[in-house]
Amino acid sequence: MRQFYYGLALFLFLALPPVRHLLESIMAMHMHMQMMLLLVSGLLMAPFIQKKFPALFMNFNKSGYPGLLLFLVIILYWLLPRTMDESLELWTVELFKFISLPFLAGVPIRDSWPKLREASQVVFFLVLGVIFSVMSYLYVFSESTLCNNYLMTDQKTVGYGFMFLAISILIYVLLILFTDQRQYFEKDSS
Repeated sequence: MRQFYYGLALFLFLALPPVRHLLESIMAMHMHMQMMLLLVSGLLMAPFIQKKFPALFMNFNKSGYPGLLLFLVIILYWLLPRTMDESLELWTVELFKFISLPFLAGVPIRDSWPKLREASQVVFFLVLGVIFSVMSYLYVFSESTLCNNYLMTDQKTVGYGFMFLAISILIYVLLILFTDQRQYFEKDSS
């Protein structure tokens, strides 16, 4: 229950107008901090929501793949430069950001993750790595600004952030594939 309160406090903190304005004033903070923290707030609130609505998750996310697909759709939507511009200009899109990232992306991925097999988890990370690599290339090597509300240097900074995320995911996948992970999940027999 305490985890839910932490997630709710983070969500409410991010919704405060001065905090929202500060995080949205710089493109890298908007994309890599505010959106990620909204996702984290959903991850933290997920166990409480799963306990309150168990039938919803049992009926619609039994295998874990529907929640994973919903997560990917929401993330792909918010990676588009046009949606970032619209979230700064239209209050309805801003409201959708604050609803979709925690509750339509964070909660479903937290529910889906334990239901997925290890191979599916690795494929998911590889898909995220490819998506982040493409976004990195798009933001770094674009000749013109993709977001009208930000400068070209902000755009390149976001691109290098995506490059860092893609490399980190690749290293993590290689670590999973080439090391024995069972030693970390077996219970101590003493």
